[in-house]
Amino acid sequence: MSPNSPQHPGLAALEAFLAVARLGSFRAAATARGVTPSAFSHAMRGLEARLGTRLFHRTSRSVRLTEAGERLVARLAPALGEIEDAVAALGAEAAQPSGRLRLNVPHSAVPLIIAPLLPRFLADYPAVTLEVVAEDGLVDIVAAGFDAGIRPEWRLTPGMTAVPLRPRRRFAVVASPAYLARRGTPESPAALAGHDCIVQRYPSGGRYAWEFARDSETLRVEVAGRVASNDPALRRAAAIAGAGLAHLFEHDVADALAAGRLTRVLTEWCPPLPGFSLYYPGRRQPPPALRAFIATARQVLAVGDESS
Repeated sequence: MSPNSPQHPGLAALEAFLAVARLGSFRAAATARGVTPSAFSHAMRGLEARLGTRLFHRTSRSVRLTEAGERLVARLAPALGEIEDAVAALGAEAAQPSGRLRLNVPHSAVPLIIAPLLPRFLADYPAVTLEVVAEDGLVDIVAAGFDAGIRPEWRLTPGMTAVPLRPRRRFAVVASPAYLARRGTPESPAALAGHDCIVQRYPSGGRYAWEFARDSETLRVEVAGRVASNDPALRRAAAIAGAGLAHLFEHDVADALAAGRLTRVLTEWCPPLPGFSLYYPGRRQPPPALRAFIATARQVLAVGDESS
């Protein structure tokens, strides 16, 4: 900018100028904006000084635009109108969220969290399209284009704002009654070494070590067996078929336990786990659709306060 270029006056001063142009009076414009006429007149003189040109012809009884003032109104009014429309549209969107909401969640969160929320969320926010990608690997939700993710509390990425979700989960070690009749019931995690176990594999190829805790004691047990899969539904089906012991979430086998197709063992070694958290980047303002999803979670689930 050259030394003789006019200084940018700021949006508030330009809006005040338009108010005078529309109302034809410093007093009326000052009243509309909640300031004194003298302060308003002083502000307009400051605007003219910064722009380096006179905008109004003033007399004791009237105010009218100069040619420069008329040219400024012609350019400024549509631009500020677009700004007002954009702000109003954002306000309308906040009042009635719309657009796409993308969530990245582990498979186990789908029946526990997404399914209970879905009917209420879709009914309350008909203009929102919900896209849920279920995968168990750790994902950079920002790089992958997600609005938020759901993960166990201990697997959250640093620097994220987290909203704790409930209910808590619990593991269950199960087998078919026929398998236990044939091979016996393990009385401790150490006894799993003598059993066929249905192994959980990660997509990377690694094996999940079964986790146990009782009182202050915690254990991770490497198990082996003839069946391995990253699909919990397949591991459940294999256990029902008598292929061995499976380590699954309690909610995934509740119906099979109730029907007697599976029997639970090592129950005292499977305490409740920390719950899930919904998380999103930093302390930035979440988009309206995500705020709506969090609000639905507060209504349907027991959720905690947000933290970073």
